[in-house]
Amino acid sequence: MLSLSKIHHIAIICSDYEKSKKFYTEVLGFKIIKEVYRKERDSYKLDLALQNYYCIELFSFPNPPKRMSRPESTGLRHIAFAVENIEKEREKLVQLGITVEQIRVDEFTQKKFTFFEDPDALPIELYEE
Repeated sequence: MLSLSKIHHIAIICSDYEKSKKFYTEVLGFKIIKEVYRKERDSYKLDLALQNYYCIELFSFPNPPKRMSRPESTGLRHIAFAVENIEKEREKLVQLGITVEQIRVDEFTQKKFTFFEDPDALPIELYEE
């Protein structure tokens, strides 16, 4: 068995780099650590942090294939972020014009959660701690 200590980062390929960059920084509140353009790949790489913790790499590539999201498909299902007050955070998303599912309660933990999508329909979950 490997001795893993934590998840280091999540890599996301987007179809519209500027739109996704704005979403992850201005809507979700990630801070930019480093942004580079890799000429040989015609690709941007944006390193993002949440609460000073490096956790997302946002990539652009020319003409990436679409990711199936619905119906649910094999592979990464969604990314989830912990929040203290899910109603408050859901309302912020709604005010920004983002479609957010109704808040549900996890049948096993009794914790509240909801889903919305990034600009490429990647499912994102908010989970109340």
